[in-house]
Amino acid sequence: SAYMHKTPGSAGNRRTFTISVWFKTSTVAGGTNAILSTGDYDGGEGFLQINLSNSGRLTIDDFDQGGNSYNLRWVTTQGTGPLLKDPAAWYHLVVAVDSTQGTQSNRVKVYLNGTNISSSFTQTTTPSQNDDFHVNLDQIVQIGRSQNNTNHFDGYLAEFCIIDGSQLAATSFGEFDEDSPTIWKPIDVSELTFGTNGFYLDFE
Repeated sequence: SAYMHKTPGSAGNRRTFTISVWFKTSTVAGGTNAILSTGDYDGGEGFLQINLSNSGRLTIDDFDQGGNSYNLRWVTTQGTGPLLKDPAAWYHLVVAVDSTQGTQSNRVKVYLNGTNISSSFTQTTTPSQNDDFHVNLDQIVQIGRSQNNTNHFDGYLAEFCIIDGSQLAATSFGEFDEDSPTIWKPIDVSELTFGTNGFYLDFE
């Protein structure tokens, strides 16, 4: 039932941001595991959530309650998308958003262990140009718990970053090992510009 939370004092950039986290799951059974949730679901505003299902499928949602619609609704494809359920493996996830982009495919990019896996998602809803997301608001940010205060994450988290105001590639957070080029490893991120509501939690 452990989780972390903070409510920023002001709003930042809701159209351009990057979320980066290293995680390792401790369960392949049970319900949904929430990695991150932001917004004010109880207040009727909506939310952004990143969830890992018990089958290892990844879901990224941004829901606008006022309009009763999704700005973003992606889930890794059943049967062909990557399944993130190896309890011995660390995974690195980057969700990079810039809804101001004129080209739709550039508005959301998702990287897993340094590789762009955006095409591995069923993209039920992809944002329109200049959509505002439920992130970088003066509303609660929860790490390891969903907006309805359940679905606690069962696993390990490290190097958790939110970048407010920039859409960054995975190479801003990691690199392939010189001696073992299939191994993706973290790099120093302390010099990145985190913006108004961005943060860096290294969990050292």
